[in-house]
Amino acid sequence: MDPADRFDAFRALAARRERTGAGLIESLAEAADDSAGGPEVWAPGVAVGLGLPAAAGLGPATFYADLAAARGRRHVRVCAAAACYAARLGQHLPEVEQALGVVAGATSPDGEVSLQAVRCLGYCYAGPACLDGDTPRAGPDIAGLLTGRPGPQDPPIPVADTTGDPVVLAGIAGGQRPWRVWPETVSARTPEQVHAEVAASGLRGRGGAGFPVAAKWAAAGRSPDTVMIANGDEGDPGSFADRLLMEAAPAQVLEGLALACFACGARRAVVLVRSEYPRALARMRAALGQAYADGHLGRAVHGSGVDLDIHVVEGAGSYVAGEETALIASLEGGRGCARPRPPYPTRQGLWDAPTVVNNVETLAAVPWIVRRGGQAYSRRGTGTETGTKLVCLSERFARPGCYEVELGTPISRIVTELGGGLKEGAQLQVLQVGGPLGGFLAPERLDVPLAEAALASHGAALGHAGLVAFDQRVRPEEILRHVWEFAAAESCGACSPCRVGSKRGLELVREAADVPPGEECARLLRVMSEASLCAFGRRVPAAVRSLARACGDRLAGWDP
Repeated sequence: MDPADRFDAFRALAARRERTGAGLIESLAEAADDSAGGPEVWAPGVAVGLGLPAAAGLGPATFYADLAAARGRRHVRVCAAAACYAARLGQHLPEVEQALGVVAGATSPDGEVSLQAVRCLGYCYAGPACLDGDTPRAGPDIAGLLTGRPGPQDPPIPVADTTGDPVVLAGIAGGQRPWRVWPETVSARTPEQVHAEVAASGLRGRGGAGFPVAAKWAAAGRSPDTVMIANGDEGDPGSFADRLLMEAAPAQVLEGLALACFACGARRAVVLVRSEYPRALARMRAALGQAYADGHLGRAVHGSGVDLDIHVVEGAGSYVAGEETALIASLEGGRGCARPRPPYPTRQGLWDAPTVVNNVETLAAVPWIVRRGGQAYSRRGTGTETGTKLVCLSERFARPGCYEVELGTPISRIVTELGGGLKEGAQLQVLQVGGPLGGFLAPERLDVPLAEAALASHGAALGHAGLVAFDQRVRPEEILRHVWEFAAAESCGACSPCRVGSKRGLELVREAADVPPGEECARLLRVMSEASLCAFGRRVPAAVRSLARACGDRLAGWDP
């Protein structure tokens, strides 16, 4: 049977109900805020009210962290991801628990306060961090900030361009005003011309997979039913580039999305913003409203024959839902689980329409490319990996922040010259590159170019290019445990190699103190890497092996 002919009962039923599943997650989120008790109490009624089976509400309500979490009248989300963990060795979470009188995952007996441990709030440069409702608080003493002690609570992202001619930071560090390329393009150019410039640029997706953007656009076939999705579900702990762009340059992101729609013949688009970024969500919505008011979107924009509508949607808390097929499932109202491919989204995506998913940083580069030309972009970077990349340095660096660099820049230069080494003269234990599933480099192995092929040859990955420094206060065993904890918590559960394997990996870490891992570890990593449904499960073994290689004898047995 053609994989494209697989029957999906939920999608079929939702389609008969005029795609009511599209509003299901939002309705569930409203119910979660207004209701007492767990999802089993309120989720079935939400689904029934939309004309869907009760199970259609219970499924996503128990899957997404934001919906499943216990909620008090004051809800606090504390980051427990890599950068915040490295900042205080994880001690900030028990301190917050003690200060608020409630443990993570629970609500106080009087229902006043609830506490949720999450993985990345985009404050990796100033962690540890938390959200008190939608109010950010970041710094060494977040427990004190939550209980009223004075101090800086919302430090801005330090930003710098190192290229002399910023592309992605053109609207932040380069003074480039948004919506200057779109009116002329939609009125005087053709979709083929825009596509040709992006093809000539060699631009690859900046969301982690690194797929050629022009090839993905072409795969949709310029069908008028094509849907474009801007993926702002930046879940990689250690990266805050997309948060920066959506907060400081939302119009640039929207202009890039509009140009992508034009090139692909799409008349509708969606921007998904992760719920952990409330300010980014608000600013994207404000920028969208202004774009409509200025005539950049809507019917026959700028006197052309082009119609374009864009919607901004809030995520519900899931790392795996950033994978494009899982993201599409979430937009349809389902659990954010990866789907088998083929069919690929460019053939059969959102509600079976051809769908192109590009991440926020990718789209933010498109206006520069269309304005200056693909050849100008292709001359930057390396011969095979062109252009620039935003690199995020975590709190442990002397100069943390977001830097635009050319691909191919040595990581040693980024760490020592841009980041200034580690703060207070601390010594680097290991460097995490590209998020929890990217990989690790030893201090003596940093002379590697920031490029996908070069990093892959060292067992790492470019990913979102977040660099998280672990200093020598952290034992390698603790870092390994943190990796497996992340995998076990964030696996979507759609396939058993990842669902079972991530939990067993965590058990092996705990058992390794008494018995070093042996053949079972080798078998586990092999099965996960070969049989997992999506890149999440397949990348966990690579991350574990790279950490073991970076730490040498201290993690003997974890690189079989």
